[in-house]
Formats: sequence, structure tokens, C-alpha cells
Amino acid sequence: MAAPSMESCRQRYTRTLLPFIKEADMLHYALIFFIVALIAALFGFGGLAASAAGIAKILFFVFLVLTVASFVLGLFKR
Repeated sequence: MAAPSMESCRQRYTRTLLPFIKEADMLHYALIFFIVALIAALFGFGGLAASAAGIAKILFFVFLVLTVASFVLGLFKR
């Protein structure tokens, strides 16, 4: 039995792991904006804190929707 080619490994990686990496990036940015909101609130910048918290909330829910969609689509592909 021949070993899988490098190209087939790349295709499998791109198809299976890449969507999760993009979603992890989105969650990372949501956490960054949340931390910025906490620091801004600590120093009394209410408007900036509210804006950063709003962005973090939006990114978190987009991440959540993409995660559920990936999970459901993964179930149907089997």
C-alpha cells in the first residue's frame, strides 16, 4: 500500500481543519476586544468600552453560528 501523497494530505487538511482555524481566529479577536473593553472600562472610557464590548459580542455570536454550522454540515457529509 502506497503512502498518501503530500498533495492529498494538503487537500484533507484544507477541507477539515481550515474552517476551524478561521473560527478560532474569530474567537481570538472577540477575546481581544473583550479585554480592550475591560481595560477601557477600568480607566473610565465608557464610550470606548461599550464599542469594544459590542464588537466582541458580535464576533462571538458570529463564531458561535459558524461553529454550529460547521458541526451540522460535518454530520451531513458522513
